[in-house]
Amino acid sequence: MAGLESDREIPAALTEVERHEKRTYDYSLRKDGTVSDETADMVDSIHEGLEFPTAEELTTLRRVSDAIPWTAYMIAVVELAERFSYYGASAVFVNYIQQPLPPNSITGAGGLNGQSGALGKGQQMSTGLTTFYQFWSYVMPIAGAYIADSYWGRYKTVCVSVAIAMLGHVIMIISAIPGIIGSNASVGIFILSLVVTGAGAGGFKSNISPLVAEQYRRTKMFISTTKSGERVIVDPSLTTSRIYMYFYLFINIRALVGQIGMVYAEKFVGFWLAYTLPTVVFLLSPLVLWYGHGKYRTSPPTGSVLATAIRIWRYAMRGRWSWNPIKTIQNLTADDFWESAKPSKVIGEKPAWMRFDDNWVEEVRRGFKACSVFLWFPIYWLSYNQLNNNLTSQAATMSTHGLPNDVLSNLDPLALIIFIPLCDLVFYPALVRWRISFKPLQKIAWGFYTGSAAMVWAAVVQYYIYKTNPCGYHAATCVDSDGNPLVSPLNVWIQSGSYVLIAFSEIFASITGLEYAFTKAPKNMRSLVMSMVLFTSAVAAAIGEAFVSLSTDPLLVWNYGSVSVLCGISGIVFWILVRKLNLEEDKLNNMAEGRFD
Repeated sequence: MAGLESDREIPAALTEVERHEKRTYDYSLRKDGTVSDETADMVDSIHEGLEFPTAEELTTLRRVSDAIPWTAYMIAVVELAERFSYYGASAVFVNYIQQPLPPNSITGAGGLNGQSGALGKGQQMSTGLTTFYQFWSYVMPIAGAYIADSYWGRYKTVCVSVAIAMLGHVIMIISAIPGIIGSNASVGIFILSLVVTGAGAGGFKSNISPLVAEQYRRTKMFISTTKSGERVIVDPSLTTSRIYMYFYLFINIRALVGQIGMVYAEKFVGFWLAYTLPTVVFLLSPLVLWYGHGKYRTSPPTGSVLATAIRIWRYAMRGRWSWNPIKTIQNLTADDFWESAKPSKVIGEKPAWMRFDDNWVEEVRRGFKACSVFLWFPIYWLSYNQLNNNLTSQAATMSTHGLPNDVLSNLDPLALIIFIPLCDLVFYPALVRWRISFKPLQKIAWGFYTGSAAMVWAAVVQYYIYKTNPCGYHAATCVDSDGNPLVSPLNVWIQSGSYVLIAFSEIFASITGLEYAFTKAPKNMRSLVMSMVLFTSAVAAAIGEAFVSLSTDPLLVWNYGSVSVLCGISGIVFWILVRKLNLEEDKLNNMAEGRFD
């Protein structure tokens, strides 16, 4: 399996410890005063016997990732099964909600040339419910993160969330059983299943992502020698990035299989099977969780530190307010904003809640900076979310030649399965060899640009659908005298460009967002910060509700065009604002771990 084999020998001989332990881990941090001499020279058991880079080596040696622990792959399998159930079931939501039950069908199956459907509630309700489901699924991670960090820990929270999501899938199957499907009762049961499944998925998502990255323990850069004799720097941040690359690859392998399989199950058998198969595969998650119990590296709950983090922020704001709003903004964004909140800078008696050291304040500062980056993500997700509803509806107005209209969305995970390994094995290493900097914030900015380009593609396709459809600007409701759909002669594969561009945007923005959240959050706030990343999807879903009025004929060109403009402009403004933060990447990654009592 990719990433399991290491191409270097780690120098771990104890006889070398004395020579290496006096070497400064990161001279730039010591120079800046971020790390004390004592802390910088400290070698813990995880890094015992490793040679740390000098200031010169940090700028001259090539950086590589370390081997990925096998337990990380086990957790990725858990995520793989959960995402199969999530994406496999949701792949048929649009047709289930929007299209009516086909004539003489008791399962919703449309057959080779028919259109599958069940509830017949139209495109606007379809877009509204799928958007609500996404909103709910990405609001719940906040609750899951709080429970994990404060009470249960990540592993137990994941196990309970899996049980809740399983219950939701069973309810979803009931809504599609022949005799119930298509009735008013099926509408209520289906909406209940969305609420229960979304609650389980939310608690799962905020904890599975940090849990997989926690399996890799090293946090400091060190020197290693490859088989060819080249001295390189093993960079933990690159390892974390690689873990999330393959984590995302696992998600999309199962999403691809799940979505394609369920689309054909829906078309030729019925929705009950399209909801049952993902539930069966989901049973793999608790089995792997049980097998790995005691083998995974987990972090115990430490109690809620959110209140303390907010107190630090409020303490640092003292004396920085002004009647002049410009002056206030300058004070709140000053480089020394957090200095006054460090225990070593407090004059006199310290507040009782100040049970941490200066380094933990630096970690909180880093976490707040990461959250400020994530504030921009809702605009990016607004473009991505078009895959879940409007692009599927767009495909239904084109010539599919017997292909289910909701199968084209699988070009997105297919492109990810192809391009994630290429980026990991070819593209990113090539940039490193050529000494071209492509840091996380740069990747995120490019995610915005490619997401914007995907929406431009969709807008152009929609324009030509209107030009070639027999009903012009009413393509979605165009039928002949017998009620059979009349579609544009344009081939549905023309949509491919949008899906491929969105896939690239996910590699740049989504995967990097997970990496950025994990590496920048304090250790005892990782689930919480990860939930903030996921919450941006919920915000995007809420914003998307405002676009529902544009999700109908004849306004769809405006829908895609406005989302493209928003995403493109946001990407430009985002990069302008984070350029300075981008220069601090190494410093932020290599901070000493803080102490919190």
